[in-house]
Amino acid sequence: MKKQNRGLYAVIGVIILLMAGLVYAWSVMAKPIGASRPWTAAQLSLTFTLVMVFFCIGCLVAGFLSEKVAPRLYVVLAAILFLAGFMLASKTGEAPAMLYLGFGVLCGLGSGFAYNAVMSTISRWFPDKQGMISGILLMGFGLSSFIVGKLYTAVTPSDGSDTWQATFRIMGIVIAIILFVCSFFVVRPPAGYKPEGMTEVGKKAVREPAMEATTSQMVRMPSFWMYYIWAIVISAVGLVLVSQAGGIATQVGAGVADGTIATVVGLISILNGIGRVFFGSLFDKKGYKPTMILDMIIFLIATGILIAALRSGNFALIVLGFVVGGFAYGGVTPTNSALISDFFGRQNFSLNFSVINTNLLIASFASTIAGKLYDASQSYMSTLLMMGILTIVAFGVFLTIRRPKS
Repeated sequence: MKKQNRGLYAVIGVIILLMAGLVYAWSVMAKPIGASRPWTAAQLSLTFTLVMVFFCIGCLVAGFLSEKVAPRLYVVLAAILFLAGFMLASKTGEAPAMLYLGFGVLCGLGSGFAYNAVMSTISRWFPDKQGMISGILLMGFGLSSFIVGKLYTAVTPSDGSDTWQATFRIMGIVIAIILFVCSFFVVRPPAGYKPEGMTEVGKKAVREPAMEATTSQMVRMPSFWMYYIWAIVISAVGLVLVSQAGGIATQVGAGVADGTIATVVGLISILNGIGRVFFGSLFDKKGYKPTMILDMIIFLIATGILIAALRSGNFALIVLGFVVGGFAYGGVTPTNSALISDFFGRQNFSLNFSVINTNLLIASFASTIAGKLYDASQSYMSTLLMMGILTIVAFGVFLTIRRPKS
C-alpha cells in the first residue's frame, strides 16, 4: 500500500468521527429541547451522562470483538443506531424517557462503535506517528460540536416549539447515509505493514512501547490504574465544561442571541480539535509527562478566566475562557490513545484502548452533578469551582504515574 493512500483513510476517519462526535454538541442541542419542556437542568444533563455511558459500552464491545468482526461492520451498525436513535428521540413527549433511550442509549452506542472502529483501525496505518494520527482523527470528533451545533441552531429556534424533533429526524437520516458510505473505507492494513520511507533506520527512531501487554496483564499494573484515575478526573473537568457551556455563556450574556451563543460554545470544539493535534504531536516528541502537565496548567488557566467572566459579567472573557478550555480538553483523548500504545503496546491496542475509555463511565456523572449544583445554587460559579478542584486533584494523581518497565 502506497504511503499517500493512507492519507485517504485518515480523511475518511475524520469524517466518521465528525458524525460520531455530535454527542458533544449536547449543550447547544439541549437549549431548544429545554425551552419546549418543563425539565430541570439535572434532567437535561442526565441525557449527556447516558450518552457518555453508552459511548463507553459501545467502545468496550467493539474492542472485545475487534478481531472477530470487520471494523466496517461497526460503522454500518453505528449508522443504523444513529438513525434509530434520532427517530426515537424525535418522538419524545412530556417525559424525557424517549430522549434518554434514543439519543442517550442508541446514539451513545453508535458513537462508541464508530469511535473504536476508526481509532483502532486507522491508527494501524500510522505506526510511525501514533500521537499525531490520534490527534488528527480526534480533531474530527472534537470539531463535530461546532459544525453540528451551528447547523442545528440555524434551523432550530429556542422558542418553546417542537421544531427540534424535525431536526432530529433529518440529522438521523443524513448521518446514517454518510456513515454507511464511509464504512467501505474502514479497512485494516496488511499484517506487518510499514509505511513507505519507514526504513530500518527510521524504524529505530520510532519510540518503542514499554511492553506488549494483554488486557488482563495491563489491568494488573499500578501504572494503568493511576493513569485511569487521572483520566477520570481530567475527563470530568472537560465534560463539565462541554455539557454546561451553553448555560455558562447564557448566564453572562443573557441578552446575546442564540446563534452567537452557539458560535461561542462552538469555539470549545474548534480549539478542542486544534488541541488534539497539538497534544498528540507533543506526546510524540516529548512523552507523557510534559503533555499531561501542560494540559492541567491550561485547564486551571481556563477555569480562572471563566470565574473572572462570571464575576465581572464580561462576555469577552467567556469567549477567551472557552478558547483556552477547549484547547485544554483537546489534550485528554490523544493522551489516552498515545499513552496506552506507549505504555502497553500495539498488539492488543483495540481492547486496551476501549478499556481506558471506560473512564468516561465515571467521568460522565460529573455533568449530572454540575447540573444539580446549578439547580441548587442557580449559578454556574459552583460548576467552575468544581472544575478547578478536580484539576488540582488530577495534579496529585499525576505524580503517582510511572511508565512501566518491560
